[in-house]
Order: sequence, then structure tokens, then C-alpha cells
Amino acid sequence: MNTAVTKRQHAQRALRLARSTLPHEPGERRDAVVHCGWGRLIGGHTFDDPAAVAQALLAEQPGERDIAFYLDKPHLVVSHAPQQLFVDPSESFRLPLAAYVPQRARRQGFTIRRLRSRADVAAINAIYRARRMVPVDPAQVWRERADRANVYVLAEDRITGEVLGVAMGLDHADAFGDAQPGSSLWALAVAPQASHPGIGEALTRYLAELFLARGRAFMDVSVLYDNTQAIALYRKLGFQNIPVFAVKRRNAINAPLFTESSPEDGLNPYGRIIVDEAQRRGIRVEVVDAENGYFKLSHGGRSVTCRESLSELTSAVAMSRCADKRVTVRLLAQAGLHVPAQTLAADAAHNEAFLRANGAIVVKPVDSEQGKGIAVNLTSIEEVETAIENASRFDERVLLEQFCEGQDLRIVVINHQVVAAAVRKPATVVGDGTSTVAELIDKQSRRRAAATGGESRIPVDGETRRCLAGQGLTLEDVPPYGQAVPVRRTANLHTGGTIHDVTDQLHPALKVAAEHASRVLDIPVTGLDFLVPAVDGPDYVIIEANERPGLANHEPQPTAQRFVDLLFPATASMETSAP
Repeated sequence: MNTAVTKRQHAQRALRLARSTLPHEPGERRDAVVHCGWGRLIGGHTFDDPAAVAQALLAEQPGERDIAFYLDKPHLVVSHAPQQLFVDPSESFRLPLAAYVPQRARRQGFTIRRLRSRADVAAINAIYRARRMVPVDPAQVWRERADRANVYVLAEDRITGEVLGVAMGLDHADAFGDAQPGSSLWALAVAPQASHPGIGEALTRYLAELFLARGRAFMDVSVLYDNTQAIALYRKLGFQNIPVFAVKRRNAINAPLFTESSPEDGLNPYGRIIVDEAQRRGIRVEVVDAENGYFKLSHGGRSVTCRESLSELTSAVAMSRCADKRVTVRLLAQAGLHVPAQTLAADAAHNEAFLRANGAIVVKPVDSEQGKGIAVNLTSIEEVETAIENASRFDERVLLEQFCEGQDLRIVVINHQVVAAAVRKPATVVGDGTSTVAELIDKQSRRRAAATGGESRIPVDGETRRCLAGQGLTLEDVPPYGQAVPVRRTANLHTGGTIHDVTDQLHPALKVAAEHASRVLDIPVTGLDFLVPAVDGPDYVIIEANERPGLANHEPQPTAQRFVDLLFPATASMETSAP
């Protein structure tokens, strides 16, 4: 068959599918607007007047993102407010449910379920904020949890119960009264720390099968044109392009969709979160060196240069106290805070004596960051000497430290007040019964890199091999389905670790210790690394202080807000609810 003819027939078929929702039918709602938690979905096919669609969009509330969808002539809507509206650069896809083939049941490390508690709503917002998406109105989503039109579904880890993903489905029969009832998928997001593959697909399939069971004819989705991963997933499941469009309002949330790229776009997530907060308050931003995270903030005659969360307010002396881990521990110990024993690596006899005295030790460079050169829980002198050689690649001075069991807890202190606390967990892969450990690491590393803008990857090095060897495994082994395999012993995010907010569970004694430590070091912004038996207990040791903590790792806690408060106190009242 002629290829051109085939493409034309496919386009004509897609157009017929799209237009099946556009004309008004008996019983169809007119000028239908549905609130979805993150904003309103304006059913463009239920409006006769493009001006009315424009007026509906102009009624958008601060901090929300409204979408006028199912428009076949979006330019007419924009013409009524060209300075305030724009055509969304997204593609629309449709899954004809009559042709959809449900997937055979298979074992997964997670389950898909409906929203059922207020904690679920908080978990949804944590994922949306981590993904830089608009959070939902908790009260509204909870109030309308039994509504048939809006359906929120979640992916939950089978073992931990942690919410790993979310998606919203809209039933058009209830929302718009469509004569040919369809449905749509919105706000699909997977938690950056999720280790299980296939969460997005599972959420999509759940909603497709739910709407198929309700007798719906199709499920549509709108996806940004350059979101290649999502488009590949939808095409895999049988979605087809349809010629319908969306219009949105020009606002701070949508700015990347209708403005040219700016120097701020080159910042990593740790700089970007601060710049975004500053711009929301009307603070002028000048990017000095995007690649290395330098920018200048100016407001009311005052200017402060920052490198991510390190600012001119941190003195060189305070910075040096944190950079040299020996000094950090010595000062904290003198202040009565609990710290591990330490010594500099020296000759083999000295190193072995320290190992015997402590049973197990940690080897790390005196001055390094992002987990480079660190080896933990070493119990033989051979391991220690190998680790010293590796650590010396990052700093000729190598530190030996008492190994302390416990959870890896990062506490962020800004202006000597605890703002956030999170448990960091080492990189772990989950067996699928067919892939080798090396293949699982590669897959997980790609997912982590995509979720963190390239900031988090799992290295395959001697520390990874040693971690596996301690479990009787190699990179070539194939773990059974569902088996969790830790592949690093350190929990640093840059080496694939994950972070889990525990701010509300933090024991008062830990909060007091963290705030006291920040004053001892005389540092206005710091990330303190604790090892604790339990975050809700009083016992701890402090092992490090970071002078440039990654604030973006602690959403939804207000780390960026408190940082900008510190730099420009007069702007604290200018905070908005916009994400």
C-alpha cells in the first residue's frame, strides 16, 4: 500500500476520533468546567463562544494551572486575550478502549489503588512538588474523593507502603455529559526515588481498565511535545495522535512554555529552586555561572551572590570548619555533642590499631563532597588499605572514622533553626527475575538521572562490587523477582541514594543537637549528617556538616523559602502559594 495514502487514512481516522467529542449532543453539559485539584479543566468542546473560553481561563486562581482542552480552533480563543493566553505546546493522544488489550497479571513490587486517606493527599503533593508540578488543593481533593468524575489512583510499595506514583483520571460522562462518553488521563507522576520499573505504565493501565469497565469509548492524554519518554509509553500502549489542542494562561507556572530560554534554565535543581523562589518575590536574579551554580540576587539596594545554598553570609572560616571533617568533629565534641572517633590514616600499623579499637571503620577523604571516595563498614586491614588508596585520589589526607550503625539522617538548619529532616537510603535495585545486577543498576541509574536532572547516578566501582560481595553476589548474578539488592553502602544522593522526609517525626533532642551544632560552627545554612537508631529517638552521632546542602532534595519542606528569608528578610511577607 502507498505510504502516503496510509498516512492520510490514519490522519483522517484520528480526526474523526477527535471530532467525535466536539459537537454538542443532547444531554451534554454546556460551558463545562471541572476542578481537578491542581486547577480547572475547561471542556472546550462544550463551549460555543471562544470568547467565553478565554474568559474562563482569565478567571484562573493564583497557584493553580487551568487548561482549556478539546479545542479545534485554539487561535480563536487566544485572539480574545493574546497578551494573557497561549496555545499549549503539547500533543494529544487517544487510546480507543475497544481495541485496548489488558495486560496479564504479573508480580510487581508495588500495587495500584484508589486514594483513601488524607496522608495519601499529602503523598500526592510530595510527588508533585518533587517533580516541579502544581500541587493539589488537599481540602478539595479529600472532599471530592468519592466523586465519580475525578479519580486519583496511587502506586504503593508492597513492603514499605510508600506512595511511589500518582495519576488522575477524568470520566467525561460525569464531567461533561458527553453523548459518546470518553475519559482522560492527567497529572501522571512517579516519585524520583522510586526503584520499581513500570509504575507509570501500571497507573495508565489501571485507569484504562477502570474506564473500559465503565463502558467508556476512549481515554485521552495531553503531553508536552518534548516529553519523549511519556510519548514512547503512550505509543507502546496503543495511543494515537488526535488533532485537538489546549490553551493556557500566561503565568509564572507556565512561563517555560511560552518564553525563550533564559540563563536560569542552565542551573541545576539545587540552584533553580532558590532562583524560582526569589523571582516569585520580585527579587532580581543574575546568573553568573549556570554550570557551577553561581547567581546573584538583588532587592532593595542589597545584593547577595550564591552558589546554590552557599551564600556570602557563610564566612570563609565557617566554610573551612565544614570542609575539614576533622575540625568539624573536634569542635562538635568540645561542645558536648556526640561524634565518632577519628584519626588520620598513617602507616599500616597505625591504621590496623585504629581498626582493632573500633571493630569496623569508615574511610573517607578529609575534604570531599557528594560521597566521593567514601567506604563504610570496613572490618579487615586489606579492605582499609584499599579504601585509603581510593580515597587519596580525592584528597591526599585520608580520615579513618569509627563506624556507627544507624539510619543516615540529614537535617537542614537555616538561620539556626531546623527546616527539614530526611532519612537517606543507599541505592537499591529490585530483581525482576531476568536482568543481571549490572543491568538493573543501569536501568535504575537512568531512571534516577532522568528524575534528578542528571544529578543522581549509581556508579559501578570497587565500592559497588564490595557491597555486592558482602551479600554473596556479583554484577553478573540475576536476583529473583522482587528481591531488593542494596548496591551501595553510603546513602549519598549523587551516588543513587534516595531521600525520605521525616521532618514531622524528628525527636526534639535531635532538633536541639542540630541547632546547637549550627551555632558551634557559626554557619547560617548547613546540612548536618547524623546517624541515628531511630529518627523519633534521642540517640545520635553527628558525622559531618555540609556548607552547601541541596535544598531541592527536601521538598515539600520550605527550604528555599527559609533560605530567601535569610538573605532578604523584608521579602518574607511576599511569599505566594504558587509552587
